[in-house]
Amino acid sequence: MQKLSLSQSLSQKLSPQQIQFIKLLQVPTAELDARIEEELELNPALEEGREEPENLQESEDFDDNFDDNSSDELNVEDYLADDDYSGYKMQGDGNYNDDEDREMPIAMQASLNDQLEAQLGFLGLDERQERIGKQLLGSIESDGYIRRELEAIVNDLAFSQNIETDVEELEELLLEIQKFDPPGIGARNLQECLLIQLDRKKEDNEGDEEMERVLEVAYNIVSLCFDEFTKKHYDKIIKKLNLEDEELFKEAISSITRLNPKPGGVSGGLVKTQYLIPDFLLTNNNGKLDLTLNSRNAPELKVSRSYSEMFSAYDKSDKKDKKLKETVTFVKQKLDAAKWFIDAIKQRQNTLLRTMEAIVKYQYEFFLEGDETKLRPMILKDIANEIQMDISTVSRVANSKSVQTDFGIFPLKYFFSEGISTMSGEDVSSREVKTILAELIDKENKRKPLSDDKLEKALKAKGYNIARRTVAKYREQLNIPVARLRKEL
Repeated sequence: MQKLSLSQSLSQKLSPQQIQFIKLLQVPTAELDARIEEELELNPALEEGREEPENLQESEDFDDNFDDNSSDELNVEDYLADDDYSGYKMQGDGNYNDDEDREMPIAMQASLNDQLEAQLGFLGLDERQERIGKQLLGSIESDGYIRRELEAIVNDLAFSQNIETDVEELEELLLEIQKFDPPGIGARNLQECLLIQLDRKKEDNEGDEEMERVLEVAYNIVSLCFDEFTKKHYDKIIKKLNLEDEELFKEAISSITRLNPKPGGVSGGLVKTQYLIPDFLLTNNNGKLDLTLNSRNAPELKVSRSYSEMFSAYDKSDKKDKKLKETVTFVKQKLDAAKWFIDAIKQRQNTLLRTMEAIVKYQYEFFLEGDETKLRPMILKDIANEIQMDISTVSRVANSKSVQTDFGIFPLKYFFSEGISTMSGEDVSSREVKTILAELIDKENKRKPLSDDKLEKALKAKGYNIARRTVAKYREQLNIPVARLRKEL
């Protein structure tokens, strides 16, 4: 049996203006110019330059006259088509994603695949072989490896290009591709990648007997003792290969560790270049910290005077004229869009400054001297409470902005860290603990590196109350391997 019922519910939705502000807030400084230029092209009512007070007043006066006319009242939501609604307010925004992080601009270069295809052309292949070669190149991932099974690539060629081949033919062509630059390209695993590079080195050093001996030992280590090598079980390798010359063994190990485990990273397909343009400038003037916003974050924009003046003509004209009403509707639409964009830029400036001022206040001792040990534990909630804004707003600022100080440029997220208690009951920044941890590992005896248990005891001896699992977590965050893998001969 079906029933009809009515129910009420409350839901919170972001207005188009709020969405526009959020999008602008997370745009890095390097992209802001492009975003403003895009809006200037889309909206003729928006211009560069300082807003003229009388121009602004005229626009506001006419806005009042226009809206007060009850018989011809127009609601912005009513006269905007869906296309315009998304176009002039949120051009290029798409669907809003709360977790979205904007990236810095990408510097376009020749892709890895382009470079490999250029080298493929020198093999003198026929049309069929070239298509097979391009299929193999297309299977190479950004780090330079082919992880797709050759049997699967055979099937790909049969179904997508109607080319009959077999694994043996693919293997033969792949061996040719593995001779391309960068060395190690087209390998199917790390072991094969290292062997390809060692083969190339042996060719390059042909005639140098001493180097040939070193590379021969290195090749045997990778081909015959790869598992022991990855685990740094050097004693087992020496025994297995019956090596007596310790110096030769050290040189061989050194040759292997200098190889590139990710050959695709040399060109990396599309290289993402991070243009680190600071959003804030912080200077220390005799103990007084002066904070300013990068001028590129504070552009001068204004509403077009000619568009504002078009409104005044409406009051003196026949309001029943349909064409005139359509024209005025369009003009009002563009003026509203221009005002909203200018307001969003100003709100962005205000939010950036308020957030950074709170961070400077919280980390004042650090900004005076640049001493990492002076960093206080600070989380997003601390700054959000200080500036009376949502944590998500602070997060967007922290994740995409940076500050230039007298001792370098820092991303804002650098200043956020959890707290660790000391034996005396004080709270210190986890970044301070990580610095001490890195120093302990840097000074350790590499023949007998410190385990996490010993690192925990060493930190406690310095007054930091920390658990072994936390030591392991911080060590991993610092990209430092476990003690066994830090061992050196």
